[in-house]
Amino acid sequence: MTSALHHVEIVPSSSLSVEDFEDIIDVCLAAYGQDLRPFFSYLNQPTHLLIRQNGKIVSHACIGERWLKQKDDPPMRTAYVEAVATHPEMRRKGFASDIMQRSVMEAAKMDFELAALCTGRLEFYSRLGWELWRGPLYCRKDGKVLPCFEEEDNVMIYKLSRSPLLDLSAPLSVEWRGGLVW
Repeated sequence: MTSALHHVEIVPSSSLSVEDFEDIIDVCLAAYGQDLRPFFSYLNQPTHLLIRQNGKIVSHACIGERWLKQKDDPPMRTAYVEAVATHPEMRRKGFASDIMQRSVMEAAKMDFELAALCTGRLEFYSRLGWELWRGPLYCRKDGKVLPCFEEEDNVMIYKLSRSPLLDLSAPLSVEWRGGLVW
């Protein structure tokens, strides 16, 4: 992993200012074309990773806790990385790469067993060491395991020092939540 070119701030949700939250919303709106306020209401106190230029947030990601389960193995405490966004005018300057490299370091420091995310940009994450989960995907809800076929070919994992032995073609499930399940 290369060293970061940009300073990445680590800010727990509880310490995030109203102005910073609005900056995050603005960056995500510019990057995704949609207001992610409802999405953030589903997250349980994530840790935010921020890069600023001239005092404004230009790149963001957050790490939340999810529980992924491979086959019938015990659930793995997983650093789930979401809302990775760089303002379109600031792209191709290494901001997202730096944030993603730092997210893996933070996940390891926070004693997670695994890191995971769902993306349509497989090539970007692959070059940073993320691996595509090739097996079928499910969610666990009300004691049932339900298929999530629409997300297959979009979930990636990053093995951390505490990661158990993984079979990337095995079934993988996550607990259900409102909004985006994966």
